[in-house]
Amino acid sequence: MSTDRRQLHLNAFLMAPGHHDAAWRHPASQPHRVTDITYFQQLAQTAERGKFDSIFFADGLAVWGGRAGANVSGGLEPLTVLPAIAVATRHIGLIATASTTFNEPFHLARRFASLDHVSGGRAGWNIVTSGTVNEANNFNLDEHLDHAVRYERAAEFLEVATRLWDSWADDAVVLDKAAGVYADPDRLREIEHAGEFFKVRGPLNVQRSPQGWPLLVQAGSSEDGRDFAARYAEAVFTAQQTLAEARRFAADVKARAAAHGRDELPVILPGICPIIGATEAEALALEDELTELQVIDYGLGQLSNMLNVDLAGYRLDEPLPEEVLPTEDQVNGNKSRFTLVAELVRAERLTIRQIIARLGGGRGHRVVAGAPEQIADALESWFRAGAADGFNIMPPILPTGLDDFVDHVVPVLQRRGLFRTEYTGTTLRDHYGLSRPADHFSRPLLASASQY
Repeated sequence: MSTDRRQLHLNAFLMAPGHHDAAWRHPASQPHRVTDITYFQQLAQTAERGKFDSIFFADGLAVWGGRAGANVSGGLEPLTVLPAIAVATRHIGLIATASTTFNEPFHLARRFASLDHVSGGRAGWNIVTSGTVNEANNFNLDEHLDHAVRYERAAEFLEVATRLWDSWADDAVVLDKAAGVYADPDRLREIEHAGEFFKVRGPLNVQRSPQGWPLLVQAGSSEDGRDFAARYAEAVFTAQQTLAEARRFAADVKARAAAHGRDELPVILPGICPIIGATEAEALALEDELTELQVIDYGLGQLSNMLNVDLAGYRLDEPLPEEVLPTEDQVNGNKSRFTLVAELVRAERLTIRQIIARLGGGRGHRVVAGAPEQIADALESWFRAGAADGFNIMPPILPTGLDDFVDHVVPVLQRRGLFRTEYTGTTLRDHYGLSRPADHFSRPLLASASQY
């Protein structure tokens, strides 16, 4: 057993029917349950049985990739799903993606505060700026907002949201039935925000929640994304292919955060798609089986979207010409994923078919196939090398991939002293070892504040 007291953080990234783009065709998957809330409750209970820190639902505001013919598309909205999961679980954290580009701060602040109350302090917000023109087209726009503008809006959005969560002091609710006083008006305040993108008076119409703020998560790895993570994020979901890349990313983001006085933050969680078998040969056979089930047209469309170039006219069994790739400054969508895939194209000279196969398991996230001990080795090596504080676990097939990880990999990590055997805290912040934000309450701003 290790003498290092640090332990991994594990988040279960739940995407029905699994993260491999051919998962829905595999006999073990359950694509018919994509709108069945009991399915997601059961997945969350499995992750909780494995003592995961949290579960996470990604979200987009358009049909994935603009196409619904060759993969499961659509599904339930995360901030609707998570309250139903909250009442079916007791410990596990509940993280939802929500866009700062196509929402308003008051609306999301209210919904996340409500989720934090409903769950007893287990809410987390994956802050995204939205990356596709398809999403923009659903919100009165012909083109997407510029990448830098989206991050400027996100920073102001988060400032407003945090001030709204702080607009009730922790002790604002008096509940004095005899005196007829529910709350001390001196302990509420209007935020009176007027900025470039938002004008919000406040206060929030939800009392301060158990965590104060939800756990703040971010997933962009572009320059703008790294700067945003360094300033605001408490955990970062990232996609890295190699140990060297992952170490550089973690060191860079943490150095930027330290420059803002945020030591030890954020928690870095690279994504990993573990293909698990009783033996390595069995795992590799499952990986090959999933590759055989891929719908090439879907993979080609997904690759075209990632690279911001139409690949329909190129031969699948020839290397993708580097000269067709745009430069990063020509990309206004998901810059970090474009960069990762473009570097893969340049470095390995793979054919288009091979690239589609490589991306099938995790859309650019690391894929590892092996027996449970080998999966544990892969996690431990990155953790020990400073490339990760934990991992965003992305099962290739659900529910079986999560079952296999919980039943066979988690016990190995526990035996090595790398992962908890029981929950020791009650909130999501407790699980991640993070403090609860103080309410920063100094003086009342309401005109009626002198009555009590």
